[in-house]
Formats: sequence, structure tokens, C-alpha cells
Amino acid sequence: MSIENTTSPPQISFDTPAQLRLRKLRKLKDKMAGVGIAFGGISVILAILLIFFYLLYEVAPLFQSAHMEKWQHNGKTVENYASPGEGKTLYLAMEEQAEIGLRITATHAYFFNTLNGDIINESALPVPEGVEVVSTAVISEPQRLFALGLSNGSALIIKHDYRSTYPDGVRVITPSLEYPLGEEPLSVSDRPLALLGIAYSGDSWNIIGGDDKGLSQVSVAVEENMMTGEVELESESSTLPAFNIGARKLLLLPDNRWLMIAGKNKIAVVDLQADGGPQTVQVAEATKGEITTFKMLLGGNALLVGDNQGHISQWFLVRDEATDWILTKIRSFESGSAAIDDIAIEQRRKGFAAINNDGTLRLYNTTAHRNALTDKVADGRVDYIAYAPRSNAMLIEQNSTLAFWAIENEHPDISWSALWEKVWYEGYEEPDYVWQSSAANNDFEPKYSLMPLAFGTLKAAFYAMLLGTPLAICGAIYTAYFMVPAMRRKVKPFIELMEALPTVILGFLAGLWLAPFMELHLAGIFVILILVPISIVLFGFIWAQVPDRIRFLIPEGWDAALLVPVIILTVMLSLSISVPVEELLFGGDLRLWISNEAGIPFDQRNALVVGIAMGFAVIPTIFSITEDAIFAVPKHLSYGSLALGATPWQTLTRVILPTASPGIFSALMIGMGRAVGETMIVLMATGNTPIMDMNIFEGMRTLAANIAVEMPESEVGSTHFRILFLAAFVLFLFTFMVNTLAELVRQRLRKKYGSL
Repeated sequence: MSIENTTSPPQISFDTPAQLRLRKLRKLKDKMAGVGIAFGGISVILAILLIFFYLLYEVAPLFQSAHMEKWQHNGKTVENYASPGEGKTLYLAMEEQAEIGLRITATHAYFFNTLNGDIINESALPVPEGVEVVSTAVISEPQRLFALGLSNGSALIIKHDYRSTYPDGVRVITPSLEYPLGEEPLSVSDRPLALLGIAYSGDSWNIIGGDDKGLSQVSVAVEENMMTGEVELESESSTLPAFNIGARKLLLLPDNRWLMIAGKNKIAVVDLQADGGPQTVQVAEATKGEITTFKMLLGGNALLVGDNQGHISQWFLVRDEATDWILTKIRSFESGSAAIDDIAIEQRRKGFAAINNDGTLRLYNTTAHRNALTDKVADGRVDYIAYAPRSNAMLIEQNSTLAFWAIENEHPDISWSALWEKVWYEGYEEPDYVWQSSAANNDFEPKYSLMPLAFGTLKAAFYAMLLGTPLAICGAIYTAYFMVPAMRRKVKPFIELMEALPTVILGFLAGLWLAPFMELHLAGIFVILILVPISIVLFGFIWAQVPDRIRFLIPEGWDAALLVPVIILTVMLSLSISVPVEELLFGGDLRLWISNEAGIPFDQRNALVVGIAMGFAVIPTIFSITEDAIFAVPKHLSYGSLALGATPWQTLTRVILPTASPGIFSALMIGMGRAVGETMIVLMATGNTPIMDMNIFEGMRTLAANIAVEMPESEVGSTHFRILFLAAFVLFLFTFMVNTLAELVRQRLRKKYGSL
């Protein structure tokens, strides 16, 4: 028996040259596509990294430590030199450029070159013969005003001024002394002015002087004769009662109401405008030791007290309902154990320098509660320290020798507490979170708390997501799972087209139309929120009871379109009954009822407006991604579930949604990122007030909106400028962390439900 081989021989096919060329072309295209995709992905990552490092580059200087060294000129260190002129230094200062210094002694004023001590100009002070200088008082460092108290009970007020000219293109600074109240000393008391305090406002002066036995007050008004141009002085004198605390130093606040008297270790607060005449309203124990320095911070609202135990404290008046005003200790600054010899006040920031009697200098900022620098600048006790107006230089006098130091301390008012913790600002009743980067005056206290901005960002995103999330997800579920394909092809592109609307248009409409409309129809808005869900459920119930012959007139899957007129009619009905509802329940005006009866602040541009406008903006994003995720669930999963007897709703909740959950979660996170980073809507639809209140009827200010508002007005390289970059950096990190967390959750969901 023979077996025949019936197997046909293998057929060998050969590609034609055209097919080979086509295959090579496809391979080349695949390779080029892979390279292009990889290049695009790497480019995106590099762009994000570049943004990160650029923000970090702009923010990093905020946290650099201060630096101090001897002044350098033409590459050489400026050596110490003898104090110009003769006598003991009573007052020491510098002009704007720190090129010329001023040294005041009991008889002369010396303007000198700060690099070598060479005297530029010398003038004798108009102090009467036989009269001695017994005290000094700084009136205003920014305005270059100070005063000398004389032994005959008179005061001499002096202003140092500097005029810049540019002959042959070279700057020349010409210093001079001026006497605002004349060269003739002004009589204040019949006692030597061992104590002297002066306040200046416009053309009015208030001078208080005397000794620890008694004080006198003189009010001076300066008037210029319109006919002759001569300056005339009108003065009024009065005697103050004895205060009996062993006064050593006076400080008169610029408002001319409050007089602060420092004793050995106590501070007396005198109300000069009290009923019945000046009286002591408080005596506060300032230190356990002995007061050695007593000065006013920039602005004249806060006091700095240094003692012989190395402690420095800041005090200011705080309004109290029971006692009207009370001098309160706000914060303390540790400065070693050696006594505080002198304090120099910064002229443009809420900072100061303090030096101990062991020669250690420390730089502080009061708002940030920060010690920016500690440096040993001398051996032993120092006689005087003086800040330059720009706080970039300092003169230190010791044993009639001057040292000229350069200071690099650009951003001392930034610290963790100033950015993220409550700070007790001048004039506030308690510590608070405040953002206020500018004001009309130059001596205000900048408030750079990022907490109100971060809170506003989350508040806006919360209300936007609260409105947008359920609508977007429920709409996506119905569109992807229940809607007929013909309707889906029309609805989905229409909703996605909403994403193309510019947010500036949405913000414009929200701010100028929606906000006033909602304020006018506030009751109707809340009626809509109640009646629309009820009407939808009620219509669904009624439609289910309609006979089949009527229901079948509507093509299968198109019955959802009937809800459109139902919703429109419900909205119209709700708005039409807005006024009767207000009359019936809220006395005719819901807005006034909320403000007056409920005690809830109401702002026209509030979080409710932002929630609706921004919710409208994030709905297309969440809807589109969610709908794609649900629609992409394999059909055999739903068919298998239905075949096993599950209802469509059970199939949706137990099969479809778990499988699509990674995509749905991604949609939520992308929508959250869109809401957090939104700028124009929150910029135009809120009052941009940086407050921390979850009240839906009040506005907010977000990080993104704050950057958009204030960046054009900030000075490049300033603290304000870099704080705005820090806000951008915080926003960047927040979105990065949210996206990272979202990716981790998404991967876990994919791993959990990927086996279905």
C-alpha cells in the first residue's frame, strides 16, 4: 500500500519593486512619526521645566540672606576715618545716594564725603551764646527733619537738604541746612529741654519739651503772607501736668494726639486731646530691665523699645471697646544678652538696625518678624549708627571714628510667617491674613499674605466645580450611554463648541450682565434651583403615564428633547414669580433681607456669579473627556451585563462607570485645573477683594487674577514683583501636585478595572 504525498509545495511570493518601495516608505513614515512624537513630548517636558526654573529664578532672591561689608570704591575697601569736625555727635545722617554725610555737634554742622570724611561744607548752628544743646529729637528721617533742645528752654528745628545739578553732564550734589521755623530758636518752656518731642503735619507743628519735673506744649502754625511773601508764625502755648514716671525720652505721634513718655522701664501714654485736658490713660511696663533706646518706626504709628538686657519690642496702639485705645506689645526681637546701644530706622521699609554694646549689629523687619542679618561690626560700644535713605549703606561711629558699610538686604519683609501666617499689622485690632501691596502714602506697611489669594483660588474653583461637575458628568453619561446616535452627533459637537468661547467674553457678560441680573432677580435664581429639578422629575413621571400610542409618536431616543421646552418654561415661570416670592417671604427685597436680617454681607459680583460663569466654562472640558471615556467602554461589557439580566441602570453603575472611572477622574482633574488657573472670568466677575470668607454672596481674589491685575504696576525686581512670581510659582506647584495625584489615582483605577 502506497501513500501518496498530497501536500502541495509551499508557495513563495515575491514583492514587486513597487511594493518594496511602498513598504520602505511606510517604514520611514513610521520612524519619522515616532521621532516627531518623541520630539514633541520631550519639547513639552522641557518647556514645563523651563517655566519652572524661570519662576524659581525670579523667586529665589526673596529668600537670600542679607549681606554686609565695608564699602568698596574703585575696587578698594573704604577704610575707617576720623569723624569730621570737632565735638560729640548729636545727629548723623546721609543723603539719598549715600555720597554725602551730615554730622551735627553742639555748635556746628558738617557735610562730608562718606568715602573719606573730607568736609564739603561746614556751618555754625544758630545756637545763642552761652546756651547749650541738651537734647535732640528726630522729627522725620524721610523728610530730613530733626530738632535740638536747648538749655534756655527753646528748640531749634533743622532740615538738611540736597540739590542735584548736572554741569557738563556730571552730577553735583550741593548740601545745605534750612530752618523751617526760622534761625531764631523757638521758646517752648522755662526749663531746659532735656526732653523734646515734635510732630509735624503740613504747616502745623506741635512741640512738647521740658524735663522730668514738667512739660510745656507749643502749637505753631506757619502762614505765608500773600502780599509780601514773608513767613509768619502763630504759636499757642500751654503747660502739661506732671506725669511722675521719671521721664527719660518723649515721642509725639504724628496725629498730635498721643504722647509717649519713656521712664526707667515703663511707658506712659498721654492723650493730649482727652476731655478736660491732657491726661495719662495708660502706664505699661515695657521691660524687666531698663529702657536704653526709644524710637518710632517709619510712619510714626509703632514704637521700638530696647533695653539693657538685649531685648527689643514693638508696640502700637490698638483699639479696644472697653478702654478706647491701649498700647499693646505686638512682638519681641531677641538681640543677645548685651544692652542695646542704638537703633537706626529704615526710611522706606518697616525695618530697623540695632547694635549691642558688644559691637554686634542686627538687621530686622517688623512685619516679617525676621532677623535678616547678624554681624560683628565693632569691638565694644558704638556711639552712633545711621542708615542711608535706601537702606543700602550705614555709617557707624565709634570713638570719634567713622566706618562706612555697604548693606545688601533687598527683601527683608518676606518670611514664612508674613506669607502664610496671621500677622498683626499696624492699626489692626488683631492678627489677620491681609493682601495689600500698595497704598497712597510712602510709609505704609506692605501686606503680602498669600493666604487670601490661595483661599480665593480654591473658593472660585470649588463653586465652579460644584455647579459644573454634576451637569457635565450627568450630561456625558446620558449622551454616551442613553442617547441615540443621531442626536448624539448633534449634541456633542454643540457642547464642545462652547469651549471655544473666549473666557474674556464670559467674564464680560458675567460682570456687566449676569451679576446685575442676578441681584435684581435673586429670589428667582433660587426658585430656579428648586423648581428645575422638580419639573424634570415630574415631567418624566407624567411622560411615563402617557399612553403608548402618543409616546411612540416621538422617535425612540428623541424624547429627551422634550425636556428643553420644559426647562425653558420652568425658568421663565421662576423669574416671573420672583417678585411675589420676595414680597411674601423676604419683605420685598431678598438682597436687603440677606444683609440686614440674616447679617450676611452681599456683594453684587460674588462667588455665585463666578460659579455660574466659570462652571459654564469648565462644563465642555469635563463633558467631552467624560463622554469619550464612557463611550469607549467596550460594547461587549454592557451587552453581557444586559444578557445576564441586569437593568440598563445597573449596567451603567456597576459596569460602565467603574470601567470609565479613570477617564472620568481625569476629566474632573483637568476641569479643576482649568478652574484654578482661570483669570479673566474671576477678574471681571468679582470685586477682586482679597478676603477669606466662604460666603457665596461675597467675592474673592485668586492668584491668577491678582497676577493679572498687579503685574503691570509692579516695579521690576522689587519685592512686590517677585511676590507675584512667587504666587505664579505656588499656582504652578499646586496644579503640578493635583495632576500628579490625579495620575496616580487614575493608574490605580485603571489597574483595578482594567481586567473587566
